[in-house]
Amino acid sequence: MANSAEQTLTDIPKLHLLMLVVAIGVTYATIIPGMVDDWSNDPNYSHGFLVPLISGYFLWQSWPELKQVTLKPNNAGLAVIVGSLLLLALGYVGVEYFTMRASLVFLLAGIVLFWCGWTVLRITALPIAFLLFMVPLPYIVYDALAFPLKLFVTKYSVMSLKLMGITVVREGNIIMFPQTVFEVADACSGLRSLVSLLALAVAMAFLTQQGSVRRTILIISALPIAIATNMFRVIATGVLAQFYGAKAAEGFFHEFAGMAVFALAMALLIATSALLRRIGR
Repeated sequence: MANSAEQTLTDIPKLHLLMLVVAIGVTYATIIPGMVDDWSNDPNYSHGFLVPLISGYFLWQSWPELKQVTLKPNNAGLAVIVGSLLLLALGYVGVEYFTMRASLVFLLAGIVLFWCGWTVLRITALPIAFLLFMVPLPYIVYDALAFPLKLFVTKYSVMSLKLMGITVVREGNIIMFPQTVFEVADACSGLRSLVSLLALAVAMAFLTQQGSVRRTILIISALPIAIATNMFRVIATGVLAQFYGAKAAEGFFHEFAGMAVFALAMALLIATSALLRRIGR
């Protein structure tokens, strides 16, 4: 085996890696399944299944560089590991799932630093940090963000409907037509699309863009795209309700509109990415 001062990732014994994976699996045995269950049952976080795959792809892209790096273990990683485990314990005591789940990402960063050193951590920073997108937000944070977004979408959707000559009155996030009343729910606030779209925007930014400015622009563009497409959904629902009755805007249309809005948002994000790639050529 190579001298520890000259050791690379390919020199690490496979048994040690297997033992590490088993130890992490045992530590988070009751936490990871619950997170996967949230991905399955909460539409806000269905993108969670893609996050580890995208993170793995980023890691695979970095492998040619990683396997050339000489490992320089750093004891600062031990402090990060201990801090992550304390975060896990605090989350467990307080039954705070976000804290427990996020501690896994910090733990991975600590292990890489302790075992491999700063250079390897720098190269793997993107794959590790991207894993935070798989952790569902605390509902207190989600609700705090969704409420003002609902009011914003409702306000400007009603303004657009009035400009189209449709009689409508707004009260908070309630839209009142002469024959029916609609509530702009969390699903129409744009936050549901934003959570998934932001994760995809980060992945797309690092896969398709060169330079931090273009990447930042693409990532930030996810916010107005998510809000604008959900406003379009509310406006379309209002038009259907006005001219064809409330039933026309419910049922199949409501379910189809959710998928169509996200598809539209993805198309706009891809178009923005293509435009940014052309700028400065």
